[in-house]
Amino acid sequence: MHESIVPRPDSRLLGRIASIIVIASAVLSLALVIWLTASHPRTDDATVLANFIGIAPVVEGPVVRLTVRDNQFVHKGDLLYDIDDQPYRYALQQALSEQAALEGNIRDQSRQIAGQKSAILAQQAAQNASEAAMHRATAQIDEATADVRHAEATVKQTQAEYDYAASNLKRIEPLLTRKFVTADQVDQLRSNTEARAEQLRQAQAQLVLKQASLKAAVAAQVQSVAQVGENQAQVEQRGHEVRILDPLTLQRDARAAAVELAKYNLDHCRVYAPFDGRVTNLTIAEGAFAHIGEQLFTLIDARTWWTVANFREDQLTHIHVGDHARVFIMQAPREEFDGVVDSVGFGVTPDPDVVGVLKPGLPATERTLNWVHLAARYPVRVRILNAPVGVLRIGATTLVAIQGGDHR
Repeated sequence: MHESIVPRPDSRLLGRIASIIVIASAVLSLALVIWLTASHPRTDDATVLANFIGIAPVVEGPVVRLTVRDNQFVHKGDLLYDIDDQPYRYALQQALSEQAALEGNIRDQSRQIAGQKSAILAQQAAQNASEAAMHRATAQIDEATADVRHAEATVKQTQAEYDYAASNLKRIEPLLTRKFVTADQVDQLRSNTEARAEQLRQAQAQLVLKQASLKAAVAAQVQSVAQVGENQAQVEQRGHEVRILDPLTLQRDARAAAVELAKYNLDHCRVYAPFDGRVTNLTIAEGAFAHIGEQLFTLIDARTWWTVANFREDQLTHIHVGDHARVFIMQAPREEFDGVVDSVGFGVTPDPDVVGVLKPGLPATERTLNWVHLAARYPVRVRILNAPVGVLRIGATTLVAIQGGDHR
């Protein structure tokens, strides 16, 4: 019969101490993990994203050369594809020809207008001369009118003197036979009457001459007025011809715009990569007809990559813009990437099971009660700083750990 081994008191004490140490270490480790998880949140609900654009032509036509293939990496300035540029070269030549024709027409019109301006100056001088002639004719009319009136007065006066002399002669001649007057007196009266008759004829002739001068002055005035009107019309016509250049010069902007548009279309027949990126979703080949605005393939911007991580709402207080982050990618689990928090989301679509359905009218709420409420998750955008070419892909799963502090 074996004897029972009784543990010594020292062994039991050491076992209890070890147990206490193990339990305390576990509790401390758990507390440390909880503290680290709360102060440095992490999540594997994250996805790699990058900007991408659809490459669509600005002009249309058959694709005569395609220099890229699907999933190829291209650098900024690399040629992507060529569109047949013959129609656009012809359009540019036509626009340049129309612009040159307009400029030639403007030069011709300018030379003609220079001559027209000289003619206008000469015509204006003739206009001034005709106006002066009209004023002189008016003055001559006034002078001739005064002369006619003076001649009429003279005729009346000489007529009266002639009538008086003739009447006196008729009254004296019968007295000669009675010897009341002498023959010399009768001859003197007869000579006086004849002199008065000659004066009357001269006055009447002078009146006719003055009346003719008046008619000539009136005719000259009519002619000068007509000349003034003709010169005025010619001045206005030549001035209108000078203004013909204005519509031509206004066409310069339109012709220049047509040339620039033709150059723009011709330049866009060759399409180059706007940035370093990767071609994807390429589904066309050479010979395909490219339509304006119709996407040919997608170009992923390889310059900047993000991972969008969804964190619980109770973790957001420990995440700030500019915080340093560690990023792990599922496809490269042995590699670690540095990141910096670019932004923290401020809105997500409300859960219809919690707030109901948001729609016009009255809100539609659920009649059931969920005893367990899950924390909402908000997207946090983390920019990957040291992303190598060829590793990151849009949609890849990542793990993000927020380290805090300045990423530098």
